[in-house]
Amino acid sequence: MALTYSQAPVLGSEAPDFHLRGTDGKFHGLSGFASDPAIQILIVAFICNHCPYVKAIRGRLQKVASQNSARGVQMVGINSNDPVRYPDDNFEAMQREVIEHGYTFPYLQDATQEVAKAYRAVCTPDFFVYAKREGKFLLEYAGRLDNSWKDESAVTHHELQEAVDALLLGQKPNAKQQPSMGCSIKWK
Repeated sequence: MALTYSQAPVLGSEAPDFHLRGTDGKFHGLSGFASDPAIQILIVAFICNHCPYVKAIRGRLQKVASQNSARGVQMVGINSNDPVRYPDDNFEAMQREVIEHGYTFPYLQDATQEVAKAYRAVCTPDFFVYAKREGKFLLEYAGRLDNSWKDESAVTHHELQEAVDALLLGQKPNAKQQPSMGCSIKWK
């Protein structure tokens, strides 16, 4: 487990395209989310199954997805880890992860790792929040879920949720965004 911090992407940049297979057997893509008039905010979360940083936030991650889904917010989880060297992150294990932890958001496999590279994702978890403007998703937040990855009872700032709340009110999220931290993406 190599602790890695996310890179600071350019706020206002357009979400890179993707079209990936989900654990539900369907393909999900940016264009489908962009064309859905109910979706105004897209949370792209690079996660995996085996990382202790992701394991520690599973419940909080699902909570953000479920409490915001009726508010025009869509979360999507993307697993870009090499499934050969890390079989705990293969597609079948991803399907079990969804069932075991009750994920209600699409969980997608980035088998080529091209999507992670396009987003400049470097760790799990790594969060990107996009607001829809004129049919395009523009980056408004790139940072951590909250201020205590390990101990939910110690959380005092829910930065990702605060960013979503600000966007839903037509405001900009706090410009001071703390990077995500976690295990490095397991590149091929």
